[in-house]
Amino acid sequence: MLFRRRSAGLRRPLAATASAALAVLAAALPLSAPAAADPAPAADTTVTVNAGAGLGTVGQAALGANTAIWDSHMNDPQVASLYRDAGIGALRYPGGSYADIYHWIDNSAPGGYVAPGTGFDAFMGTVQATGAQPILIANYGSGTAQEAADWVRYANVTKGYGAKYWEIGNEIYGNGVYGSGWENDTHADKTPDQYAREVKAYAAAMKAVDPTVKIGAVLTMPGNWPDGIVAGGDSGDWNHTVLAAVAHDVDFVSVHWYPNAGGGDRTLAAVQQLPGELREVRNLLDRYAGADSAKIGIAMTEVNSESGNGALTSRPNGLFAAEAMSTALENGVFTVDWWDTHNGVGPITTVGDETDYGDMGMLSSGACNGSVCEPAVNTPFAPYYGIKALGALSDPGDTMVASAASGPEVSSHAVLRANGDLSVLLLNKNSTTARTVDLRYLGFTAGTAAPAVQRWAPGDTGLVDATGTATATSAILAPYSLTVLTVHPAAGTGSAAATVGAPGTPRTTAVDASTATLSWPAATGAVDRYEVYEQLGTTVQLLGSSTGTSATLYNLPPGSRHTVNVLARDQAGHLSRPSVPLTFTTGTPATSTCTVSYQVTSGWGNGFVADAVVNNLGPADLNGWTMDFDWPSTGQSVNSWWNADIASTGQHVRVTNGQYNAHLAPNGGSSAEFGFVGANNGANPSPTVFRLNGTVCRTVS
Repeated sequence: MLFRRRSAGLRRPLAATASAALAVLAAALPLSAPAAADPAPAADTTVTVNAGAGLGTVGQAALGANTAIWDSHMNDPQVASLYRDAGIGALRYPGGSYADIYHWIDNSAPGGYVAPGTGFDAFMGTVQATGAQPILIANYGSGTAQEAADWVRYANVTKGYGAKYWEIGNEIYGNGVYGSGWENDTHADKTPDQYAREVKAYAAAMKAVDPTVKIGAVLTMPGNWPDGIVAGGDSGDWNHTVLAAVAHDVDFVSVHWYPNAGGGDRTLAAVQQLPGELREVRNLLDRYAGADSAKIGIAMTEVNSESGNGALTSRPNGLFAAEAMSTALENGVFTVDWWDTHNGVGPITTVGDETDYGDMGMLSSGACNGSVCEPAVNTPFAPYYGIKALGALSDPGDTMVASAASGPEVSSHAVLRANGDLSVLLLNKNSTTARTVDLRYLGFTAGTAAPAVQRWAPGDTGLVDATGTATATSAILAPYSLTVLTVHPAAGTGSAAATVGAPGTPRTTAVDASTATLSWPAATGAVDRYEVYEQLGTTVQLLGSSTGTSATLYNLPPGSRHTVNVLARDQAGHLSRPSVPLTFTTGTPATSTCTVSYQVTSGWGNGFVADAVVNNLGPADLNGWTMDFDWPSTGQSVNSWWNADIASTGQHVRVTNGQYNAHLAPNGGSSAEFGFVGANNGANPSPTVFRLNGTVCRTVS
C-alpha cells in the first residue's frame, strides 16, 4: 500500500611495567553501595556500573528519526515538539528508498507519491524548530553528482542551513545485483565497483561546493544479507569492494539493521548481535582506511525490529527501540535513526493486551485497516517512549559508561553526566514478572539524596515522573518496563571533583605481537599523571601510567583484542572522566616457525566457505599436525569440512591433518590446505590466532 515502506519479501531478508599490568582500578574506583533508607525486597538481579569504563561521548545527532516526502504530517508543528521532548537531534530525509527517485529542485519523485508541503525548505523548517541536524540522502539511483552538488550549494551557500551529513544513495546493494531489487538504480552497471566510482565523483563534486560536508557511503550490515555474497563477475562482496575504493574519500559509512527475529522476546534477544556486527564494520574501516579509520564515523540510519509485519506499535518494540539504539551508540555509532516517524497502518494484531497496528512509525498516521483505526494523528506509539527514555538518559556531551546485569531478563545502560550525576537505564525484558535490582557502582560514590526516577511501565501514560519509587541502590522494575534513575554523587567525589578534564581520544602509534604504543591529546588542567585502563566487562585493569601523553603497554598476548580508556589524575588524586575508548588488536609473531593464511571465499549472510593454508617454516619435519583457533563470536561454527578433520567445543576449534597432507616439510618446503563450510548468527570476524602444534603462527593474508 502507499505508505508501506516495502513488503517483507523486498526487504530481504605510557611506559607500563609487568607489575602495573596486574594492578586493578578497585582502589581508584571504589565500590559504592550506600544503605537504603528503607528495607527493600531481596534483589534477584545485580546491576554494576563502572563510571571509569568509558564507551564514548553522546553526540548532538545521537538519536534520530527518518522522515518521508510521502508523509503529509511530517512537518506538523506537533511533530517538532514531540521530537524535542524525546531528545531527537537528527532527522533523515527524504525517506529511505524514495531517496533514489527524489529530485530536490522540484520536490518530485517520479513513480512515487509526494505529499503537499514536504519540500526541502519545509523539512528544514522542522529541523530548525526541533534543533536537530539534517541527514540528507543524495539521489544515486536516478540522480547525478552535479544534482547532488547543486543541492549542497542551495542548502549551505544559498540558504545557509549548514547541512553536514550527506549519504550517497539509500540501500543501493538492493538494486538487483544480488538477486533482490527494490532500490531504484538506473545505471547500466549495477556493481559495487560502479557505486564506488560514483561515490568518489559525488564526494568530489559536493566538497568542491562546501568542503565541510561529511559524505557517507552505503554498506551492508555484517552478518546480514547480502553480506559476503560475491555476484557473478565481481572480485569481492559489496563492503570489501566499496571500501577498497572509497575508504579515503568518505567521512562516514551508513548501515541499516532490521533483525526480523519475529518480534517480542526474540527481537530483544537479537540485540546481542549488534556489538559484534558493528565491531566488524570498524574492522573493515581499519583494514581499508588505515590511519584514516578513526576519522570515519558509523551511522545506523535505519533501525526497527521488523521490515514487514510484526509487533511494531506495542510495548515490545518500545523496549527494542531503547535497547537497540543505546547498544548501537555504545558500540561506536554516532547517529542511530528510527524508521520512521509516520509509516501507515498494517495488519492488526493483539500483543499482550495491546492492539498492534502493524505500523513502523513512532507516531500514529491516523489511518485505518478495515474497521480498525489508529489513534489520532501524532499519537506516540511505544517506540517513541523507548526513544524518549534515551533522551532522558543523556544529553549531548555526556559520557556513556559500562554497565551490566547479572541476569538475562534485565539489561542496563549508563551515562556519566557533565555535572557528575550518573544516569542508569534499566530494562525489564520479562513480560509478566517484576524484577528487583541491586545497584552497585565502581568509580562513583552515590550521595544520600534520592535519585530522580522516570519510568515507562504498563499503565503509565508515557514516560512519567516516578521519583520516590527507587533508591540509589535498589529498584523494582515492573514487567516489560523502562526505568531511568539519575543518581547524585556524594560531595567531593568522582570526576566532578577532579580539576582536570578527560584526555583526548587515544590512538595507536605502533602495535606488534606483544606491545602497543598509544598517544592522546592532553587533558585540560594541572595533570599529575595519566593512567591507561583496559575494560574487562564492568571491571577495569590498569595497564600503564605516564606523566606524558603517550605510553607503551607490554606483555600483551598475540592476536588479542583490547579496549582501553585513558584517565587523567589531578594533583589531589582525583581521576577525570574517561577518554573515548580505543580498541586495538595485537599482531602475531613476525618470527614464528609457521604461517597460516585464512580466507573467507564466499558467503550468504548467515553462512560462508573458508579456506586455510598452513606452512611449516621451522627446521624440523612435521609428520602429523594439529591447528587450534577460537571463534571471535559465539554465533560462528563449522558445519562440514574437507582435507582435514575438525572438532569444536564451544568457540574452540581443533583441526587435525587429513590423510594426504600430514607431512609438512621444513623451511616452508610444503604446505597443507583445508577448508570448511561454516555458519554465522550475526557477524563473521576472522580468527586472530592460529596455533600449529601449540606454536602461535604468523597470520598472513
